Amino acid sequence: MVEPILQAKAVTAGYVPDLPILRDVSLTVRPAQITLIIGPNGAGKSTLIKAIAGLLPVSSGQIRFDGSDITGIRTDQLSAQGIAYVPQTDNIFRSLTIRQNLDLALRRAGGQAPTRLVQLFEQFPALAAKQGDKAGTLSGGQRQFLAIAMALATAPKLILMDEPSAGLSPKATQEVLEHARTLTTQGVSILLVEQNVNQALRLADHCFILAEGRNQLDGPAESLRGNKVVGEIYLGNRRAGVA
Repeated sequence: MVEPILQAKAVTAGYVPDLPILRDVSLTVRPAQITLIIGPNGAGKSTLIKAIAGLLPVSSGQIRFDGSDITGIRTDQLSAQGIAYVPQTDNIFRSLTIRQNLDLALRRAGGQAPTRLVQLFEQFPALAAKQGDKAGTLSGGQRQFLAIAMALATAPKLILMDEPSAGLSPKATQEVLEHARTLTTQGVSILLVEQNVNQALRLADHCFILAEGRNQLDGPAESLRGNKVVGEIYLGNRRAGVA
């Protein structure tokens, strides 16, 4: 079996010391796959992805990426490790143009920046056509594509995406999620927190379900579609270890 590119083992973390939101949560992300995290509101989904990104302190447990321990990594060191993070909000600079946003993201690309910019505009032609426009004028879906393009600027091995479809229309949601699927064909691994469960399960490879800050269930995404236990977890009628 292919070794995971990311492993979180028994992670306990939260916003306030001694008040953990996550308790002993574990997951794995395999190369060139979409690994999905779902769960009811307050389950700790975004907390987990922020802990992996170094935005929240990890009080116990370990996070390993590509064979190295990155537990507690500083967020500004993510790109050097080959990880990009796309937050749910404030993921672009609205007052800057599309080109300026990408130029900022490409600062770490060094001499490869011009080539990478051409590649990004080829991958996102709608952004190329509007590169002189302010990013704040873009539609919700286009703003997410810009955020993803910025994440791709340094050619990451892994992208952490926190609810990229939040506030988007169903059509835009489908486009964003399908593009995430396309990225895996290019060798990029994706850890995805998503609220549109049915759409995400159709495109993901593996899914972890959290509730009340703990692991509840995981398995191949396709096998969890229509699983009544998934619905029971969302309704609060089922928890791990409870018959």
